[in-house]
Amino acid sequence: MDSLRRYYCLAVLLLSAPLLGAGYLQERKNYIVHLEPRGESAAAAAGGGSVEEGHRSFLPQAAKPESGSDFEGGGDGPRIVYSYSDVFTGFAARLTDEEADAVRATEGCLRLYPEEFLPLATTRSPGFLGLHLGNEAFWSLSGFGRGVVIGILDTGILPSHPSFGDDGLQPPPKKWKGTCEFKAIAGGGCNNKIIGARAFGSAAVNSSAPPVDDAGHGTHTASTAAGNFVENANVRGNADGTASGMAPHAHLAIYKVCTRSRCSIMDIIAGLDAAVKDGVDVLSFSIGATSGTQFNYDPIAIAGFKAMERGIVVSCAAGNAGPEPGTVGNGAPWMLTVAAGTMDRAIRTTVKLGNGDEFDGESLFQPGNNSAANPLPLVYPGADGSETSRDCSVLRGAEVTGKVVLCESRGLNGRVEAGQTVAAYGGVGMIVMNTAAEGYTTFADAHVLPASHVSFDAGSKIAAYVNSTANPTASIAFKGTVIGSSPSPTVTFFSSRGPSKASPGILKPDITGPGMNILAAWAPSESHTEFSDGVGLSFFVESGTSMSTPHLSGIAALLKSLHPDWSPAAIKSAIMTTSDSVDRTGVPIKDEQYRHATFYAMGAGYVNPALAFDPGLVYDLHAADYIPYLCGLGIGDDGVKEIAHRPVTCSDVKTITEAELNYPSLVVNLLAQPITVNRTVTNVGKPSSVYTAVVDMPKEVSVIVQPPMLRFTELNEKQSFTVTVRWDGQPNVAGAEGNLKWVADDHIVRSPIVIPAKAD
Repeated sequence: MDSLRRYYCLAVLLLSAPLLGAGYLQERKNYIVHLEPRGESAAAAAGGGSVEEGHRSFLPQAAKPESGSDFEGGGDGPRIVYSYSDVFTGFAARLTDEEADAVRATEGCLRLYPEEFLPLATTRSPGFLGLHLGNEAFWSLSGFGRGVVIGILDTGILPSHPSFGDDGLQPPPKKWKGTCEFKAIAGGGCNNKIIGARAFGSAAVNSSAPPVDDAGHGTHTASTAAGNFVENANVRGNADGTASGMAPHAHLAIYKVCTRSRCSIMDIIAGLDAAVKDGVDVLSFSIGATSGTQFNYDPIAIAGFKAMERGIVVSCAAGNAGPEPGTVGNGAPWMLTVAAGTMDRAIRTTVKLGNGDEFDGESLFQPGNNSAANPLPLVYPGADGSETSRDCSVLRGAEVTGKVVLCESRGLNGRVEAGQTVAAYGGVGMIVMNTAAEGYTTFADAHVLPASHVSFDAGSKIAAYVNSTANPTASIAFKGTVIGSSPSPTVTFFSSRGPSKASPGILKPDITGPGMNILAAWAPSESHTEFSDGVGLSFFVESGTSMSTPHLSGIAALLKSLHPDWSPAAIKSAIMTTSDSVDRTGVPIKDEQYRHATFYAMGAGYVNPALAFDPGLVYDLHAADYIPYLCGLGIGDDGVKEIAHRPVTCSDVKTITEAELNYPSLVVNLLAQPITVNRTVTNVGKPSSVYTAVVDMPKEVSVIVQPPMLRFTELNEKQSFTVTVRWDGQPNVAGAEGNLKWVADDHIVRSPIVIPAKAD
């Protein structure tokens, strides 16, 4: 016991107040205890070879229950909730304040700090991304992801859904070690599609929750990543087509770590630990994270590093806190951070005003019996200062009976609830107008009355019409599914923006994928508002970086199937350097304001999987390559050790700046003096090939690449080059953006270059 006290530990307090009684909270709270790597083996030795028994030896004497009761409950429940081993050296436990103080006082304990619960952050998208059937198509060549295992950390899954049938799938790979916890699920369970399913419900969530999805979110994300082909998928006839995930023949491993609204960090780490141990190839993580958390204070970043070291691609949501800058989460460079963009499909509505003006919008509710088909009185509650709200959350005293009501958007959520309020007060139609910050991003929602969600520009014109007309009227027409809407793609308003506060010298997010009005499999959910007739739905439309993330997870699985020897960094590089920076008309991709989207909004660009399978060159990285970068962040030896899971002495390491990490993008904090950085590329294209450097930057920026030409003679050959960036003349306080392209006969390898705006 005394020898164990010399080993470092990290405790993460979990705030579990909403789900536990007040009397219980006064006694115990939840912690993650992170042990120094060599302490794990010592703990096992102290426990007679059992890691779990060794972990118990770390508990203060007063916290040690009877043998066997740590993991089985008894009295007020288990003291040790999880023993981690693969992505985290340590355990989760419940301790009183006094017991926590004892851990804090233990020699070698680095810190004890609170951690909040984390929030949960398709028929058209395969075709929009260029995934088509055919013998020579990338999709077919990849075997549709055959043999690859995607681990989904989410709210579980509805195993009986047709998207999870196993037609055309092979048995699980021999390496697979996972288990299936479904018990007598009617119509479904584990098969060759769902090869594993586990639930992680600590006392902070639900200790008896099965892995069946009771929220819909996990079923939606799982089918987006790897749902099998399902014909005639639609929502009430809208967005009709053959649904499939990005990797329809990949296997799914399900880790239920979330309830309907939130996810315990203890359960998330337990799910990550199990997934790595089970043998997944890709981890899909549609869960938000706190922006700016230093990596060695972030258990998910720490666990993600270990997963990367095992060769696992970790695909994470950037978050839904946009469009404010500096809001991106899950920003560690060893993880793929995914932003959300639109597609060219709209579920179209058209508002026609009494003056003849028409404005297109969207709504998933497209009634055949349309009570707003003919012109009706149009009102804008709250505009006159009465006791109402412009977002229609309060309509006391407003006369809306028999009228179409103009309501301001409430942000990412609340539009359907506004319609419920309008209907309750007798309104027969609703127009939802965006706020200025939301711009042109419109949602196809399952409204309860005829409705249209329009842009801020359209809404402002409608509001001006109401305010300037004695008897304004409006009608709403429903046009169904429209393919070819423009501009597309764009970046959504809610998608979190860079720079990353934890590491501003690394461009985050990395990539944008489809995350707007995505149709995918659905599970019944009491908490989710569907159509007013109460009929259950097999598919549903959702939006968020939660939806864009599994698109990239599935694409990573396709690349893993084609190139099983590629590292996670090589797969990320292939995705980033082949992405699109222009839309379908050839002009630069726009943001929610229809302005040129910055790299801090979209990452390198919008994913193009048909090009990613053959990128020509990749910027590769392995676990050891991150150590000089971590030392350069100034987090100290202990901080680097917590992330790398091994002792590190930074004074013995040649540290590098963030810009010098061999990343597929480049952020240069350029002042008066020029900055030179090194990069190394690996040839994964033709053995004999020549690439020429082409720079596209504003005229006030000079970029010199040496050598300007790279000649390769064999596959997997590496070549290095330098990039020198300087201002030509006075520095521009607004910063600058552009690209470095390595161009060959049949490849363009594009890397964004960002000079951040000068801080005030």
